[in-house]
Amino acid sequence: MKDSMAKADSGSASGEVGPAGAAGGGEAVAAAAPGDLAKAAELGARVKLPVAARGKIFEWAVYGATGACIAIIAGLFIELLANSWLSISTFGLSFLWTSEWNPVTNQFGALPFIYGTIVSSAIAILLASITGVMAGAFLAEFSPPRLAEPLSFVIELLAAVPSVVYGLWGLFVLGPVMRDYIEPFLQRYFGFLPIFAGTIYGVGMLTAGVILAIMIVPTVTAISRDVMRAVPNSQREAIWALGANRWQGFRMVVLPIARPGIFAACILALGRALGETIATTMVIGNRPAIAASLFAPGYTISSVIANEFTEATSQVYLSALLELGLLLFIISVIVNGLARLLLWTIFRPMES
Repeated sequence: MKDSMAKADSGSASGEVGPAGAAGGGEAVAAAAPGDLAKAAELGARVKLPVAARGKIFEWAVYGATGACIAIIAGLFIELLANSWLSISTFGLSFLWTSEWNPVTNQFGALPFIYGTIVSSAIAILLASITGVMAGAFLAEFSPPRLAEPLSFVIELLAAVPSVVYGLWGLFVLGPVMRDYIEPFLQRYFGFLPIFAGTIYGVGMLTAGVILAIMIVPTVTAISRDVMRAVPNSQREAIWALGANRWQGFRMVVLPIARPGIFAACILALGRALGETIATTMVIGNRPAIAASLFAPGYTISSVIANEFTEATSQVYLSALLELGLLLFIISVIVNGLARLLLWTIFRPMES
């Protein structure tokens, strides 16, 4: 009897203690959970570098990117110079002013190609700068907003068209139009000028300049529009308060402030015109000759490289083509350098 009562007491005691112990264990786990979560969050938190260290890393990244650009330019120049050294040592400086280009006799001169590159690019930038700046002014200052956005999209879309498409369009559409309408008109009324005299072919320097102008006008238009829109409205409102109309405000305030950016847009477009290959090759006529008439066929540096690089069978021939590439590289650097110098000389006193 005593044994059964002892078992019952021990059973009841264990029954009372069991749930209490379980409850106590749950409270301990609940009490321990926030601490564990805080530790986990602390361990998983992102380690932040000191401000000075982050600044140093950014500085090294900037220096590295700048050094990489310089290294690419220097490497390109060195590679072109090394591979064209045979032509340089063979022809010397006479390569620059000799007109003969004869792969059979290994006699090469770059003057017709330099002339064609400069003349076609000059025609292109003359037409594109006038058209692009006027279009940018219309979109930024005079066009209604509902019309400006679709027009801007269409003009910028022209920059995405591949150059071979421009070349085909120029060959089958622009060429016949130039031959049948535009060049006869110019010759009829301005034929007394040597540049508009001579035989009309439809393909030639003028056609190449026009197709290049169409290709680079979106660049001039887009950058000119953005530069004009960046002029503070307070400048416009100040000139309007003095009684100026919209055109006078544009001419007296917006255009002078935006002039450096417009000039930079023209130089950027000129850089593309100097190196354009496929479209120019299809419409310029590809004849290595120098003619005063813009109707005559011509040749550019990039066009002759594209046409004859796979046909270069001798080392001198290949080296001469690579020297043309070196000349194109140097011309581009000189043009950009002169543009920077002109920009600094003209607009620096205006800013001061």
